[in-house]
Amino acid sequence: MKFFRLFLKAAAVLAGIFAALTALSMVVYFFNLDMKAAALAQPLVNKIYSFRKREPLP
Repeated sequence: MKFFRLFLKAAAVLAGIFAALTALSMVVYFFNLDMKAAALAQPLVNKIYSFRKREPLP
């Protein structure tokens, strides 16, 4: 009986974590937050890319 109760508790915790992660991913998808974060990071990436020495293309 104790094992079954522990199993149910663990299953409930895992289901809650899964539901929270699913909700979080839906919020990111709905508001397009991944592309907004990429747009914020673009100036930093460009700065690093422009600073780096490269051989000219032929």
